[in-house]
Amino acid sequence: MAQHTFLAFDLGATSGRSILGTLENGKLHMQELTRFPNGPIQVGKHFHWNIFSLLENLKEGLRTCVKSGVTPTSVGIDTWGVDFGLLDKDGALLGIPYAYRDPHTNGMPEKYFAEKMPRREVYEATGIQVMNFNSIFQLFALKQNGSPLVDVAKSLLFIPDLLAYFLTGKKRCEFTFATTSQLFNPRTMQFEKKLLEAMGVSPELMQPLIMPGEEVGKLTAEVAEETGMAQIPLVAVGTHDTASAVLAVPAQGENFAYLSSGTWSLMGLESKKPIINDESYKFNYTNEGGVGGTIRFLKNITGLWLLERCKVEWAKHKDYTYPELVDMAKSEFPFRFFVDPDAPEFANPASMTKAIVAYCERTKQEAPATDAEFVRCIFDSLAMKYRYTLEKLKDFASHPIEKLHVIGGGAKNALLNQLTANAIGIPVMAGPAEATAIGNIMVQAMAAGCVKSVDEARAVIRASVQPDVYQPQDAEAWAAAFKKFLTVVE
Repeated sequence: MAQHTFLAFDLGATSGRSILGTLENGKLHMQELTRFPNGPIQVGKHFHWNIFSLLENLKEGLRTCVKSGVTPTSVGIDTWGVDFGLLDKDGALLGIPYAYRDPHTNGMPEKYFAEKMPRREVYEATGIQVMNFNSIFQLFALKQNGSPLVDVAKSLLFIPDLLAYFLTGKKRCEFTFATTSQLFNPRTMQFEKKLLEAMGVSPELMQPLIMPGEEVGKLTAEVAEETGMAQIPLVAVGTHDTASAVLAVPAQGENFAYLSSGTWSLMGLESKKPIINDESYKFNYTNEGGVGGTIRFLKNITGLWLLERCKVEWAKHKDYTYPELVDMAKSEFPFRFFVDPDAPEFANPASMTKAIVAYCERTKQEAPATDAEFVRCIFDSLAMKYRYTLEKLKDFASHPIEKLHVIGGGAKNALLNQLTANAIGIPVMAGPAEATAIGNIMVQAMAAGCVKSVDEARAVIRASVQPDVYQPQDAEAWAAAFKKFLTVVE
């Protein structure tokens, strides 16, 4: 295999990075070029994304790549899901995009279902779990709150498509991201017009669909001049970061589940077709698009967000590193406190520690008091929530689930990985941690013809990374503790 190099922009809800990936002799080599903070900015009572800061950081990544002496074959962008920007008739951005944790969508799903279309009909059309920040409810919130933006807008672009538009001048909508919106029908492979029309939004806002591996366009002459980069192609990758991450699961065969572990935890299966039925509706499971035309049948679980918010609070007296937090949790007794990570009060509280204490008191438990106890509470609760979710996921699988592949930043958390293996009772294969960037790069490699299929891409990944393996332990103790967890969350 000849040497090929690709540039991945991987933007998360707390940080972003530009990573250079080189394929040579059947292996992938990664080099981080830049890393930068990201996060919602508060303007008045609302939370937005600083989209122009993100754009400048992408340009800086291009400049750094040029300085390294490398001209990549292509570039790709992935980000978190659901959020979008609106453009006017001249292609100018209208306002700054809302962040998915903004409170303007509170209560909007219930209002939409009561006034526009029943909940079951929306789920039947989209197969997407109901979450108040889904794109459908963000649009509905704008309409309900009297914002003129939707009426003035002529185009809607999701965040990675918007950034791609700024770099190429081309308006496209990538498939995997479109499916996160709860506006897309995975059976017809089109946006569901009736969902938009029901709330008075024109379906003409939505852009032509593009699949992972297709070229969006080339960098504009202006971007090339500003950064020094050649007018290389920008390829549509799995622009929803979980789609790229799942491609990077180093699995063989199909007898596995995956857990993309980070701020969010997304646990699921790969399916050839959407799974939309009474049971998936009852348990609020979701059908999102995957690379290669697959469906990611999964459940969103609030992940390390709880710990991230606690860490921000604690920084006032101690700025812990993540290894320090893990070591603190190891020293604590297990199973003393449990919370449901998906409880509404943990969505964006002013104080996460106070929210956890209030939850424990409400559920008649002892509450954590020390920083270490909070960390252990979060880790134990996440491991149990993974078991809870996997038990239900098995009912939908057409094959046995013999192992769980943990990918993303959480794959580096050895304690949580071991607790997860203990909780679920099957081996946990942890890694790669940089799964999203790897998946981004491998889609570009597929577009360039360097690899021919998802299976071949995963073979390259297996040859390039070595997952850590965690075997389950203490089965009886964990089974007993799971019963306690169920009494708390159910």
